[in-house]
Amino acid sequence: MLESMLALPVEKQIFLAVLGFSWTVYLWEAYLSYRQRRIYRSTTQVPQELGKIMDTDTFEKSRLYQLDKSNFSFWSGLYSETEGTLILVLGGIPYLWSLAGTVSGRFGFGAEYEITQSLVFLTLATLFSAVTGLPWSIYSTFIIEEKHGFNQQTLGFFLKDAVKKFAVTQCILLPVTSLLLHIIKIGGDFFFIYAWLFTLCVSLVLVTIYADYIAPLFDKFTPLPEGELKTDIETMSQSISFPLTKVYVVEGSKRSSHSNAYFYGFFKNKRIVLFDTLLEDYSPLNQAGDQGADPEGNDMPSESKVKPKNKKQGCNNPEILAVLGHELGHWKLGHTVKNIVISQMNSFLCFFLFAVLIGRRELFLAFGFNDSQPTLIGLMIIFQFIFSPYNELLSFCLTVLSRRFEFQADAFALGMGKASQLYSALIKLNKDNLGFPVADWLFSMWHYSHPPLLERLRALGNVKQD
Repeated sequence: MLESMLALPVEKQIFLAVLGFSWTVYLWEAYLSYRQRRIYRSTTQVPQELGKIMDTDTFEKSRLYQLDKSNFSFWSGLYSETEGTLILVLGGIPYLWSLAGTVSGRFGFGAEYEITQSLVFLTLATLFSAVTGLPWSIYSTFIIEEKHGFNQQTLGFFLKDAVKKFAVTQCILLPVTSLLLHIIKIGGDFFFIYAWLFTLCVSLVLVTIYADYIAPLFDKFTPLPEGELKTDIETMSQSISFPLTKVYVVEGSKRSSHSNAYFYGFFKNKRIVLFDTLLEDYSPLNQAGDQGADPEGNDMPSESKVKPKNKKQGCNNPEILAVLGHELGHWKLGHTVKNIVISQMNSFLCFFLFAVLIGRRELFLAFGFNDSQPTLIGLMIIFQFIFSPYNELLSFCLTVLSRRFEFQADAFALGMGKASQLYSALIKLNKDNLGFPVADWLFSMWHYSHPPLLERLRALGNVKQD
């Protein structure tokens, strides 16, 4: 079989290799998910070592939730892989490019015709992806997440959100792509350096403005009220010289009861963002009998449907401080900077290899472009298809590195004297998000960017809980 494949033209070899690798990755992922589903199905009793940290009811709920998510992932993944294969085999990419040319040709942009065609192509491709993915997203949100008590949205709110996300994406993607293509066109032999510097600047700008100008288009950000928690956060930040300027609470409860926290900003302008669902005494999800009002007494958005819980959700103030101690540990230990450096080294390498490969006509022939070599198509072919083996290897290495960083951040919080509080916070967050604490070792190794719960608790020293 290998000999017959080698006898084919180079462009056919490239095309078959791309398809073959894509299905190999899918089958590998499907095998890993199958191994994990066996764990979900067979582990129906709380393991002895988990008996003190997880009750039977929560364990069963998390098992069923994760099993439903895994089954959904299998079918959506199969659909996605089949759709991608049909697009390649039936010439969907050159067809869409031709359609974009027909549409953009009516505008008559002369020398800039290819850039105009590229932008129309991007819009059509993004729209196609959004439309075909919408039923799966609706099913995930309104069947699986709804069934297990996480979804807080109405269908109308969900659809308005989807339209808004598409519009914002286009407003960012189209001008950035236009400038990138122009830089590649006029950059000469060293265009890859200028292209890399441009994408670096764009990424830094987006990270800087995201929480202030983009995220508020979708969620309400409110300064954390003055009080003990805010004072303690500021004191803890000062103790490690973290240049905190503001602390926000984001109204995540109008979409989901999942919780999160993060910080952002560069240099001396750092902000911390806490999801309201993370705060035990702040989350609307804990306000039984107060449905329709937020903690400030304002009416909640009519398109959200907050569902009061029978039990407290989220963490108390000492546990919040422990979680933030972990997050600040990432900053103090340089994990954020290291991730940026790795990302930019990878970006530079990819642009350099793109510069080496962009002139290879057989790459375009492999995907049905017999008479032209559009730059945008070259970017897509090389970054998405040709680099796919490298991307898979890099993703695995970053997952391993991420787990190492998580252990180090936990150890940092332990060094701040917050081991007991972090221990209890990890247990609460695992329960609130219905995380299943038992994992197949191979699935965990390949997928888990955060260590499994038991491993993190053991690393904290199995602190005794009250």
